[in-house]
Amino acid sequence: MKRLQVKNILAITLFTFSFLFMGFQPTGSRAPEFKLRTVVIDAGHGGRDPGALGSFSKEKDITLKVALQVGKYIEEYLPDVKVIYTRQSDVAVDLKERPNIANRNRADLFISIHCNAASNRSAYGTETFVMGTKNFEANFDIVKRENSVILLEENYEENYEGFDPTSPESYIMFNIMQKAFLSNSLSLASKIENDFTNRVNRHSRGVKQAPLYVLWTTSMPSVLVELGFISNPNEERYLNSKDGQTYLASAIYRSVKAYKEEIESL
Repeated sequence: MKRLQVKNILAITLFTFSFLFMGFQPTGSRAPEFKLRTVVIDAGHGGRDPGALGSFSKEKDITLKVALQVGKYIEEYLPDVKVIYTRQSDVAVDLKERPNIANRNRADLFISIHCNAASNRSAYGTETFVMGTKNFEANFDIVKRENSVILLEENYEENYEGFDPTSPESYIMFNIMQKAFLSNSLSLASKIENDFTNRVNRHSRGVKQAPLYVLWTTSMPSVLVELGFISNPNEERYLNSKDGQTYLASAIYRSVKAYKEEIESL
């Protein structure tokens, strides 16, 4: 089993770097070295997996509405960017399949949208994660919750090769991946949190690193956005309001636009 895991890690690493170099090939004599052509938007949870539960709503419904709205803005205002969704309705998509959709389509960006939850109902604010193990212990509760959807899938022990989302030891191999894309991932994550704060007037808990499975095997810059705490009564109302969803989706769209302008100006 360990030998198989090592082989898979090496294969994924080679796959990652091949995409990295392919993505930076010039498109013409006057073309920039990199263009944002394809964005994959992932509405967290869905179907049999409701995600975090509020007093009257489910994470899966909020994430879908916001994800579709982000995609709509990109399609309307950035017509040269192709938008691909991991889901467009209330269906279950295996955690492993979400990054696979981005990899198969050679996406240039992967954005996974979620809602947070905590036993402390006063906890509030947005936060955006990139792949990493910095401050792993402090973020372990979030990591376990977001990765635990694996346990709902059929044959998860075989499909994830013994990976246990509740065991800290299972995350040792995660620090190998996504280092090649960390700088760009951090750039987008910072833009999202800054826009949440300065344009939407939300409290930001900052940009953080965590070994989230959905970000681990993507072969492009990737972020996971926590829109707010569904466990907080005030934030739950905001997350379910039309204005709240519009403002949050607009902030993510503006950040993608700013990120596109940044990388294409290099």
